[in-house]
Amino acid sequence: MNREYIDGIKLREMFLAAAQYLEKNKQAVNALNVFPVPDGDTGTNMSLTMMAAIKEIQATKDYTVAKVADAASKGALKGARGNSGVILSQLFRGFAKALQNVDKMSTREYAEALHEGAKTAYKAVMKPVEGTMLTVARVTGEQALRLCKKYADFESFSREIIKVAKETLDKTPDMLPPLKEAGVVDSGGMGILHILMGATHGLTGTYEADSFPIMDDETPTKVAPVDVGVETDIKYGYCTEFFIKNLFPYVEEEDIEKLKKRLENLGDSIVVVGDTDLIKVHVHTNMPGKALQLALRFGELSGIKIDNMREQHRHVIIQNQQKQKEFAVVAVAMGDGISSIFKDLSVDHIIEGGQTMNPSIEDILNAVEATNAKNVFVLPNNSNIILSAKQAKEISDRNIIVIPSKSIPQGLAAILAFNPESDVDGNTTNMTEAMEYVKSGQVTYAVRDSEYNGISIEKDDIIGLIDGEIAVAGDDVSKTTISLLEKMLDEDSEIVTILYGQDVEADKAEEIAEYIEDNYPDLDVGVHFGGQPLYYYIISVE
Repeated sequence: MNREYIDGIKLREMFLAAAQYLEKNKQAVNALNVFPVPDGDTGTNMSLTMMAAIKEIQATKDYTVAKVADAASKGALKGARGNSGVILSQLFRGFAKALQNVDKMSTREYAEALHEGAKTAYKAVMKPVEGTMLTVARVTGEQALRLCKKYADFESFSREIIKVAKETLDKTPDMLPPLKEAGVVDSGGMGILHILMGATHGLTGTYEADSFPIMDDETPTKVAPVDVGVETDIKYGYCTEFFIKNLFPYVEEEDIEKLKKRLENLGDSIVVVGDTDLIKVHVHTNMPGKALQLALRFGELSGIKIDNMREQHRHVIIQNQQKQKEFAVVAVAMGDGISSIFKDLSVDHIIEGGQTMNPSIEDILNAVEATNAKNVFVLPNNSNIILSAKQAKEISDRNIIVIPSKSIPQGLAAILAFNPESDVDGNTTNMTEAMEYVKSGQVTYAVRDSEYNGISIEKDDIIGLIDGEIAVAGDDVSKTTISLLEKMLDEDSEIVTILYGQDVEADKAEEIAEYIEDNYPDLDVGVHFGGQPLYYYIISVE
């Protein structure tokens, strides 16, 4: 069938098929993790992000190309998980931006949207690295602009851009040495390829869109509950929130600032963020109707939410007289023991997640919003969660300070350096500097044969990592852990903290600690139950 245009309904089918195809192949994407550890979750993160996009698409009733693309963008941003999910959400954001006035699109418009998506994703990453999913998206977008001049038929065009994506993906090991050494292509790039292939299935109608189930998260992340108090003097009683969308053509960037100034006459706690595509408004006022009337001058209203704060106050005051704090700390952790340690160190909220399940941007925002504090420090404790935390900072009306902790030991060092008597800048400096003096060790098992840094690894071998790099391998958990510790220790080492996981017996951990104490008598060694899955031990050396 020769198809030169596709409408919103067909684009919806393409998104559905892309999500289905990625979901079916997510484990294959996960298996491409550079390190042969059991927490390769790129495919899972991208699939969950796609699921969030699909839920938003299915909620819309306007099936123009622009509306479907916009829904995918909004859903993906709210549900983005991990670095790969955040980057995917930015690809969709740029894709939607290029199609904002399109009812049905040609291959040229599709190509421009792919190109704009890659440009937007690059801007969202502080230091883009070539050989990743960014490269696959960028080259595909660039070549799509060339190919659309030759192919007006969508099916032919789609087959050609898949070829480009595949060829680019195959080159990623030549761009990133760790990929070449591990013998794999980039996992995020593979995820992009599966999305493009799935979209082509939706284009050709080789699947049943209505049969695709929209699943909830297999393991939902949770936010630990906390008591929240409010101040007794509520000058403005209605917390009013809404989105302004489909902005009128005459609305320009400077008009957004004017809207903020006008809202100042109606109340306080004003937040107006966005651009000429979408504006989010938050205001405390005694006249919510007037705030809505004012906003209607700019465009259509959506997601209207008005809460009676005085009523909420009367409910909360019975339960808790706590006043708003100056500071709060939110930490990501997995394992009952590790969570308890963070709580004992006065962390206000624990977001359950980490190696096997990265929390979404929305999970982080919910945790921040649940704290009753003006300034909220966020400890991601995983390099794959830092970008999500930074994206949450961008769209929150709270003052979020992201401390870029890449591991549990770094997070523990940072919270120990936190001083509630200091200010934001002082705590930011102290917590960030504290992480520099910590070495992080992890002991887990290999999920496949591999070779890294001259270390030959067989499936199910016990492997030890130092600051994310594989350092030792063996066939015995305790012996490998001791070997790892001996590599981590030097003449400057003073404190060793051993967190043992859910599959380790306490006496085994104590035996390791006794060995270190006997052979390194100057060290202060501590052993604690971490309860973390997959990792036998998490080790901190200071």
